[in-house]
Amino acid sequence: MRSGACGMGGDGAGSRTQWLRGHLPKEAARPLILEAFARKLGRPITHAEAGFPQSAGESNARPGTVEALIDLGRQDMDPSRRGVLGVSLFSVALTVPNWPDVVGRMEAIQTGQVQRIGMPDVHTVVAMTERISELDDQFGGRHARPMAAAFLVNTVTPYLRAEASEAVRKAMMSAASDLCYLTGYMAVDEGIHGLAQQYYLKALELAGASEDHLTYCTTLRGMSVQAVDLGHGRAAMRLADAAAAASPKTGPRMRAFLAGQQAHASAQIGEKAKALMYLREAESAMDKAESQQKAFGSYDPAALNYHTSQVRYELGDVTGAVEAMKQSDRLRYDVYRRTRVKERAILAERQIAIGHVEAACAAWHSALDDYPLVQSGRADQRMKNMLKLIRPHLKNHAARDLNDRARMIMPASLLV
Repeated sequence: MRSGACGMGGDGAGSRTQWLRGHLPKEAARPLILEAFARKLGRPITHAEAGFPQSAGESNARPGTVEALIDLGRQDMDPSRRGVLGVSLFSVALTVPNWPDVVGRMEAIQTGQVQRIGMPDVHTVVAMTERISELDDQFGGRHARPMAAAFLVNTVTPYLRAEASEAVRKAMMSAASDLCYLTGYMAVDEGIHGLAQQYYLKALELAGASEDHLTYCTTLRGMSVQAVDLGHGRAAMRLADAAAAASPKTGPRMRAFLAGQQAHASAQIGEKAKALMYLREAESAMDKAESQQKAFGSYDPAALNYHTSQVRYELGDVTGAVEAMKQSDRLRYDVYRRTRVKERAILAERQIAIGHVEAACAAWHSALDDYPLVQSGRADQRMKNMLKLIRPHLKNHAARDLNDRARMIMPASLLV
């Protein structure tokens, strides 16, 4: 690498020579070295990737949002790192920044290979996020998440470092925040919970920097869903309340979206009165939303009935939980295939718990119809649960047929 070819002369060239001899380059020269590498390799290079420590001025601060996002995404898109990422555990002690702490706190945008961006570039990120989300809904996150991570590293982070007007800069950070949230959600789907939390925190930072209240509170709610599904009810309650407190002033569908999660978290920690109050609030808000044009994402009557089922189950009403889950399944749109597999399996688990073996087997058969098309850690876990739960019932003809079919469909690694 010639210093002239990469635009690195003077102290940069001297520091490079010292570096090759085993000495760490001077702090002032490190950005020049990183820029030289980036131009030579055609992709961003971070301090961590080059083996540089954070600067003295950053010793008590978080790493730069963009650099941290590059390092996170690059690890996630590398198949050789999957085993390391898999041991990353969910933390109930995670420090979540408050809204005032993240507004405008992102580091100054640095100019990279993309000289200047405009709203068409923002629209590209938004459209790509929508397409990845559709793939996740239909096929699960196992294959879509590495695609999202690669898009974050190779396209979105250079955009975040490019020159832009203030309006475009904020819009790009908002779009990046939404993509980080989606990537974290797909990590949850695969059961890599610590990784998911890292993506969620990056989504919060970017949402704050772009003053995007909607993605900020949506991410907090997603973190609450992750916590409640893992049985960390009190952490889930704190996150659900924080999401509601941070919520922008929007319509009734958003309120239903938040209140439904508050109801589930309240029920899990045994606060029955609060759970029922939030559930009534969600139902009332959904009634108003359904009488208007749809205004917020995928939260719909099927999702509300899912929350109703979860609340009833947590409060000990398994029969009521089964009926609400059946209603959720009847109302769910066909595009949500991954959710259909997971929640039909949950329905079956609750049916067999109250002795309805044939009905449970029918629900599991319905889940198996779609299961081969879905690449999802949560779906895999539900199928493993199925084999364990029907084992005591194999003298039953329906259970035996289900067991035989499942063992022909499921991967050998999941068979018990």
